[in-house]
Amino acid sequence: MNGILLIDKPKGYTSFDIVAVTRKLISQKKIGHTGTLDPNATGVLPLLIGNAAKAQDIIPNHDKEYIAEFKLGITTDTLDIWGEIKSEKKTSVKKSEVESALEKFRGEIEQLPPMYSAVSVNGQRLYSLARQGIEIERKPRKVTVYNLELLGFNDEEQVGALRILCSKGTYIRTVIDDLGAALGTGAVMTSLDRTMACGFLKESCIPLKKLKSLSPAEIEEKLLTTESLFENYDELNVSKAQAERFFNGGALDIARTSLRDKDNLDEKIYRIKNDGRFYGLGIVKDNSIKIYKHF
Repeated sequence: MNGILLIDKPKGYTSFDIVAVTRKLISQKKIGHTGTLDPNATGVLPLLIGNAAKAQDIIPNHDKEYIAEFKLGITTDTLDIWGEIKSEKKTSVKKSEVESALEKFRGEIEQLPPMYSAVSVNGQRLYSLARQGIEIERKPRKVTVYNLELLGFNDEEQVGALRILCSKGTYIRTVIDDLGAALGTGAVMTSLDRTMACGFLKESCIPLKKLKSLSPAEIEEKLLTTESLFENYDELNVSKAQAERFFNGGALDIARTSLRDKDNLDEKIYRIKNDGRFYGLGIVKDNSIKIYKHF
């Protein structure tokens, strides 16, 4: 099997657990995924099966969207409700105050990676150090929050929900922890659901329970093409002979393609196709289209 399998990950499973379950269901070892979800998080988890696994490091769209719930007045070591409580107090923040505080978290922002994260520092995962009670200095990272919307806030219970569209590497727990700091109350994330990843929406995903009920043949029918990962790139249709040359490792002369009269093409990537078949990605260099990745 080759292609993309969209899973709606349930709570209580790691991303690797989902990969392991799928391997057993389809008897295939070569499976990757496009971005880890914590065990307590739910939502979109695209699996890369067969030759699609080769796309893991070159996926052009890593943006993600989440719906996250939060509670003010609490801080924990993990920045979510499942961690050890560090502080707790009664708060009386108004919805308008939350709305106002959110403004500083839109656009390009800097985040300090949480200690309970998979970030590696000097060869060690931060979560491994955190579990030993060790906290080390981390460098802030730039991320982009394209959209941040307060979906609701309960003044009495001091709980709310956010919709966040963001770039790769954004920690939603950190957004909420920083929001709590800005309000002077502290805050923790209480739930997290990923509603979009790499352009794929939750409505297109298969619940794990449903996946387990399908035969390998039925699962194969659910696969999206590997090409669907690269719809950001333009198509370049070539002749059968050119497609075979490309597939066998040869570069294509731009002058003999439909790009011949176009300018400023250096480093531009195209989906190379012939008669509807996707051969791989080509990149323009020195008036030639060279192999970027075969599929």
